[in-house]
Amino acid sequence: MKTPVTVLGLGTMGTALARAFTAAGHPTTVWNRTPGRAPGLTGVTRANTVADAVSASPLIVACLLDDASVQEALAPAATEFAGRTLVNLTNGTPAHARRTAVWAAQQGADYLDGGIMAVPAMIGGPAAFILYSGSEAAFEQHAATLSDLARPQFVGTDPGLAALQDLALLSGMYGMFSGAVHALALTSSEKVSPTAFAEQLLVPWLTAMLGSIPALAKDLEHGADGEAGSNLAMQSAGFVNLLDASRDQGVDPALLAPMGELLARAVREGRGDEDLAAVVRLLRTAA
Repeated sequence: MKTPVTVLGLGTMGTALARAFTAAGHPTTVWNRTPGRAPGLTGVTRANTVADAVSASPLIVACLLDDASVQEALAPAATEFAGRTLVNLTNGTPAHARRTAVWAAQQGADYLDGGIMAVPAMIGGPAAFILYSGSEAAFEQHAATLSDLARPQFVGTDPGLAALQDLALLSGMYGMFSGAVHALALTSSEKVSPTAFAEQLLVPWLTAMLGSIPALAKDLEHGADGEAGSNLAMQSAGFVNLLDASRDQGVDPALLAPMGELLARAVREGRGDEDLAAVVRLLRTAA
């Protein structure tokens, strides 16, 4: 028999997780703070209390709204966690993950924190992956079961590393979408087809620009190898035109203005001949 699993939380993502477990043949117990959630979910056992849900399985997967809801939900079942593995797939911060790991250890449970890199419809499919950090032994023990949700990727024994890299990936995504949103606002201020611009120019351009990210990371980690291909002094001067043109077209430059400020700061601080890795260092200095 496949490993029994408990899913805590039946929001859209929690329901997708439970459905993937049942489809893979795992006896699945579910619990939700509001009874009756996800009535279309079949093949599961619905627990009346969170304590009953936790005691039903050796592997507990929590997917709730936020860190506060995790703490509130888990507390009444604290005595049931000994000898079990808690996998927290609730979106949170590294600090949340580390605090919950300490709580789990106090209850005698192994702990894995996870970052789901997928939307609910992708769960159980080949394109989804989930980052995990925390107990390596627990990950190795349950990797096959977790694979029924998405490709599992262990990123370190520090429980906060999955959340850190989850949020870093999301920041890259939102940064890309911010630029795309501004680009579409700029072009649609004139009689330029947004669809044609996106398909024929924007997507190919962004795809090509993605190829420069590994070099940026290498520069950040190991130092620059030769002169900057596009130094910050040149980029800063050009960025002024981008902001001015946006205002001229009636487009709010709020999404991009902070980048212009960082470029200008780098030039003021004598980094004008460097590449974008210098901007990363400026952000880390500010932090």
